[in-house]
Amino acid sequence: MKHNAVSIRPFIGAKNFEVSRSFYRDLGFEEIILTTNMSYFKTVGLGFYLQDAYVQNWVDNSMIFLEVDDVNRYWNELLDLKLTTKYDHVKLTPIRELDWGRECFLHDPSGILWHFGEFF
Repeated sequence: MKHNAVSIRPFIGAKNFEVSRSFYRDLGFEEIILTTNMSYFKTVGLGFYLQDAYVQNWVDNSMIFLEVDDVNRYWNELLDLKLTTKYDHVKLTPIRELDWGRECFLHDPSGILWHFGEFF
């Protein structure tokens, strides 16, 4: 099967939709409101749908990997945003060096785990 894909857009849930919307705007994503309970967040041709829907087991097992060009720079920018003091339940995990590359982690206000990484 030949894929002529243009994008891939995961759907993620939010425990508190308004808090999550604010969080992702602060993280630098542009929000496009689609309906009262769903927005599309994008950056440089990539994006995801945020829903006003929360199923704990689903959200607790959701992970998104965003490849970045420079994990060190990205980590420092994450720290500068002070997301962990602005939002409850947000956690940052410092950069780890692995055999394939480097990555750091961010839990959003609902518990979605973001991996920000660069490959060697």
